[in-house]
Amino acid sequence: MAALGVDPADVVDESVPGSFELPMGARILAKSGRVDAVICLGSVIRGETSHYELVAGESAAGIQQVQLSTGVPVAFGILTTEDEAQALARSEGPGGHNVGEDAAVVAVEMARLAERHRSA
Repeated sequence: MAALGVDPADVVDESVPGSFELPMGARILAKSGRVDAVICLGSVIRGETSHYELVAGESAAGIQQVQLSTGVPVAFGILTTEDEAQALARSEGPGGHNVGEDAAVVAVEMARLAERHRSA
């Protein structure tokens, strides 16, 4: 986050039990008045049932609703993969596609956009 000009002391790090709970966690933080943006990171790995589609879809819809209803940007960083190896490939290491880093950039850009237009 420091590379984006965000002071590490300003970062609030919270966890929830699973991806389905991310919208509620995001809502709690967004309504707290303590944050300029929320970054939701998680992973939904396909199993043998339709549970995968339900969790992934409802998590995405809930996260979208939180940002629209609160006016606080909420970045979506939930991976939907076939297995743990795919999730790790999209979240770790240099040179790869890191969805968490992408979500951090989105959160900062959207928070700055919101700030510019709150002041105008």
